[in-house]
Amino acid sequence: MQREGIDVLRLNTGNPGVFNFQMPDSVRQALISHVDDAVAYCDLRGMPDAREAICAYQKSKGFQNITPDDIFIGNGVSELVTMVLTALLNYDDEILIPAPDYSLWTNSAWMAGAKPVYYICDEDSNWYPDPADIRRKITPKTRALLLINPNNPTGVLYPRALLEEILDIAREHDLVVFSDEIYDRLVMDGKEHTSVAALAPDLTVITMNGLSKSHIICGFRCGWMVISGARGRADDFVNGVVSLASMRLCANALTQLVIPAALADEASTKAMSRAGRTALRTARGDGARAAQDPGRFRGQKRRDVLYLPETRRKALPYHGRREVCNGLPA
Repeated sequence: MQREGIDVLRLNTGNPGVFNFQMPDSVRQALISHVDDAVAYCDLRGMPDAREAICAYQKSKGFQNITPDDIFIGNGVSELVTMVLTALLNYDDEILIPAPDYSLWTNSAWMAGAKPVYYICDEDSNWYPDPADIRRKITPKTRALLLINPNNPTGVLYPRALLEEILDIAREHDLVVFSDEIYDRLVMDGKEHTSVAALAPDLTVITMNGLSKSHIICGFRCGWMVISGARGRADDFVNGVVSLASMRLCANALTQLVIPAALADEASTKAMSRAGRTALRTARGDGARAAQDPGRFRGQKRRDVLYLPETRRKALPYHGRREVCNGLPA
């Protein structure tokens, strides 16, 4: 379509750079100033300075008793999700995943030989997870529970009381908890994000985060994983993660150079959030109007972008010069 000169508005991937957002000067200068430090392989977990900065950041979010050795830096969160699910899950294990889902987690579970089981996040209940449905979906095969907060694709921020209720279920059934928090620095409207690991120092919690969206460097592939809480039961799969990480030697070292400067630069993220609320609402609103069918697509405000949750998978008609390219997972 683009080769034919059609103006395409892509709604399938959050990619701020294509909306003319620029990476912060702090990131650019850190990369330029330290580029020679990325010539050699680094530690398979990540560069020490980068992991120290991540450790300090996560402690500021309420994480307890973590060290840089509990942190793995990856080529985006995507790589780390695949690694840790491969290490943790056995054939026919089950992992609870929110629906609507972010397809990375579903696909990684299948790749690990496990079965994704979906719990409901109901639009009529502000897209919040239903704890009762979570309870109903737990079986003797359930090994882990995933929370995505702020949520992708619904855009909802979960309140602390709801998180605590869900964590009580995880305690009752001895589940490993995954918490995808990649949008935690992009919360709008005066709300505050609560990290799951801060509420559950007694559980094994694996937190995913990164700089792709908060610092507009999706192409850098900069993500990290923090393993916190109950240590003993995590030893086996952490050893598995170490083995998998060593096979690719290290994550992109150039990317890791910018992590300390990026995490110290809150101002750029806040400025992007203020501008992004207007600019990205406008861009996503164009797509909603193009669909011209409120029964099929409804604009959903999220704290960093505007999503269009899909209600029926049908090809969209052509409207003037712009087509909407829908690539959301089934």
